[in-house]
Amino acid sequence: MATSWRQRWLLMVLTGLRGWQLGITEARVSTDVLLPYAESHGPSHSHRHVRDCQAVTFGTRTFESWPSSSHDTLPVARSSVFISDMPGGAESSRWVYGHMTVVPDPLRQLSVLEPGGPGGCEENPRVSVEETAAPAGCLYAQNAGFFNITSDGCLGNVVSDGRMVRDSGGVQNAQFGIRRDGTLVFGYLSQEDVLDQSNPFEQLVSGVVWLLRNGEVYINQSLKAECDKIVDIELFREFVDVRSARTAVGHDVNGNVVMFHVDGQTHKRGMSLWEVADFLKNNGVINAINLDGGGSSSFVTNGTLASYPTDTCKPGSRWRCARHVSTVLCVHRRRCQPADCSGHGVCTASGCLCAAGWRGERCTEPCLPGYYGDGCRHTCTCFNGAFCNHDNGRCTCPPGFYGNFCEKVCPAGFYGLSCAEECACEDPCACDPQTGSCNSMSNRAVQCLGRRRQKEAYRHEPYLTEQTWLIITLTMASLLLIRLLAHFLRATRRWLLFGFSYTQVPLSDVKGEALTYSFLQLH
Repeated sequence: MATSWRQRWLLMVLTGLRGWQLGITEARVSTDVLLPYAESHGPSHSHRHVRDCQAVTFGTRTFESWPSSSHDTLPVARSSVFISDMPGGAESSRWVYGHMTVVPDPLRQLSVLEPGGPGGCEENPRVSVEETAAPAGCLYAQNAGFFNITSDGCLGNVVSDGRMVRDSGGVQNAQFGIRRDGTLVFGYLSQEDVLDQSNPFEQLVSGVVWLLRNGEVYINQSLKAECDKIVDIELFREFVDVRSARTAVGHDVNGNVVMFHVDGQTHKRGMSLWEVADFLKNNGVINAINLDGGGSSSFVTNGTLASYPTDTCKPGSRWRCARHVSTVLCVHRRRCQPADCSGHGVCTASGCLCAAGWRGERCTEPCLPGYYGDGCRHTCTCFNGAFCNHDNGRCTCPPGFYGNFCEKVCPAGFYGLSCAEECACEDPCACDPQTGSCNSMSNRAVQCLGRRRQKEAYRHEPYLTEQTWLIITLTMASLLLIRLLAHFLRATRRWLLFGFSYTQVPLSDVKGEALTYSFLQLH
């Protein structure tokens, strides 16, 4: 029966839809599932979002810090090969093969290297791990941070031997770093944390997914913290669940860095991130983050490739391969020992990092006079020839001076260091504040004698002069006369106001005759 136009149209639609579905499937397969962020490395949301995604028990702390171990004994690192039979899976055999490398002194022995050496993140060379590791003299090396599979550019934060190579601008991915004081850092860092110069990073690299936090698997929390609206959650989960070659970095309870590498082939052999986290936890790792993986996952020992990824690397393919390599974790074959930095600095891949108060290529020279502290950048504030400690800037006063800045002269009667000695001179002013000599003719002695003589002159002078006494006497006499005059005027006033009266009193004269006398009586 002939096919109607409706049937033909439906067949065309179904055929086209099937072709479109096949195209989508092929495009999805050709996409690198180990690159969860297609546009850029990491989510664009704020650091506040990361804090809100974590458990309340962690408060506002979005990363974990751990003191690193430090020793001067050999070997500088220990690397072992493991072959493990992973439980579960549809295949008849789940054997996996990889390396565990323990680095006891990470501050001096471990570096994050740019691909091909310094400047590689700008030049974007297509080099392998061994090509990067050989010139640096790496004893052990494995690939580290993610990279753009199109341009081969480094992604995320990168600090290499104290140099800020890449600044992600606050992108929230799991980070691994070593600060200047040796502190190991794992987790999510704000832009302020990355750029903090009070204890700056010596090494820093970005991964994807925080695997272990304080000894517990932290993948689910990482999915919440790192997922972004531009990321397909199913694609992100596939990145976590897929079996492939992987690399990771963590630390044990002793502060040793643990480098992890497992060989594999995407979708066929290797480990999922769940399996990596369980494996590390069972081997005593406390904190760990996932680094790169897939076809670029390589491990190098003494310049020789010990594990070759089996993912394909065809021309035009987006699958990563061994020659697409970004940053490299390098355990140095030879590193300067503390004696080579004169005991006043820490050895890094780029040379000696001098402690406060020291300078020079091997930290053998103290700061120039008048300067102190980190990099000898601070100016001393000590007076009177005092010694300024080139480590911390504290002033050590010479004899005869005291005070925080040695700005004060010893008080009269004392001399010497810290003004602790008592003078034996009859006149304390004659005592030299530096030597205690009783024949001092210093400016300080002259001033002291001048002040003492002035006091003695005041002591012998009378308190009041004759002129002063005369003034006082006349003043008191005048006051007395004024008072008497006031009394007289008051009495006179009463006479004038009340007048006079007479009273006759009879008296007998000598002959017995009565006499009359008049008395003036004041009323």
